[in-house]
Amino acid sequence: MEKEDSKKLKQKQRERMQPKMGKMDIDYQVLHDAFFKYQTKPKLTMHGDLYHEGKEFEVKLREMRPGQLSQELKESLGMPEGAPPPWLINMQRYGPPPSYPHLKIPGLNAPIPEGASFGYHPGGWGKPPVDEYGRPVYGDVFGVHRQEPDHYEVEPVDRTKHWGDLEEEEEEEEIGEEELEAGIASVDSLSTTPTGVETPDVIDLRKSQRKEPEKQLYQVLEEREERIGPGTILGTSHTYVLTGAGDKAGAKKVDLLKGQKTDRVDITLRPEELEALDDHALAAKFEEAREEEKLRSQREDFSDMVAEVERKRKRKLQEREGKSKKQKDFKF
Repeated sequence: MEKEDSKKLKQKQRERMQPKMGKMDIDYQVLHDAFFKYQTKPKLTMHGDLYHEGKEFEVKLREMRPGQLSQELKESLGMPEGAPPPWLINMQRYGPPPSYPHLKIPGLNAPIPEGASFGYHPGGWGKPPVDEYGRPVYGDVFGVHRQEPDHYEVEPVDRTKHWGDLEEEEEEEEIGEEELEAGIASVDSLSTTPTGVETPDVIDLRKSQRKEPEKQLYQVLEEREERIGPGTILGTSHTYVLTGAGDKAGAKKVDLLKGQKTDRVDITLRPEELEALDDHALAAKFEEAREEEKLRSQREDFSDMVAEVERKRKRKLQEREGKSKKQKDFKF
């Protein structure tokens, strides 16, 4: 309305002749005030809480304590100051609530406030439950066994000093030169070295390290020239001798390209021959098997294969030479 009154007559006539169509049936000023003037911050969920519908209307039970009535609840129940709660009479009849058996309730198992009295008159605290001997059933409702509060001696606190204050450092007295020389002379007079032993010039305080024997990093092997047998594939003319400390047979030849020992010989022995076999017979058996191995290796002849490969190589070479001649003879 204030905005309408502030408009001039010319603006009102212009809006009447040329109205703005498509506008909402709501005052934009009211809408603006609702969001930017009267809006309050809503209750937000805590970090890690999961929101569900109606969560903002739930009662926060963390702020409530059983048996403690807030001022708003007392006003809602119409309880005057010092009056008991309306459910006290039923509790005196049926007992304390099962969910809170150890809850202290005045008029049931705890003394009533000062100035209050038992009875069923307005503002009275009913009749406490007692047994046939007049003793309270649920607790010390009459306040007979009240414990006096413990009185502890409080230590006096020095309030002149504040926490975090730096302590003043005492200034050290400067020692004169004469006192310093006298102290050095007294220290020199005391000697920890026993009599008759000279003081060493250098004292090594480091622990003595154990000296291990030097290990040999490498060993030069003895090289020998060997003859390549006929028909041997990937043969080598150089072999090396490996010497071992625990090898009783002595030096052995090793073929580095084949990766296997050259003196390996397979011997077949029958069980009945082992009984009458001595060192000389075993050596003869070994030599016989070695000769057979040499003859078997010499029988394999690869000369035909080598000749075939050489024939193919020559044929390819001739074909290449013929093609090169044809390309030279050709003219545009």
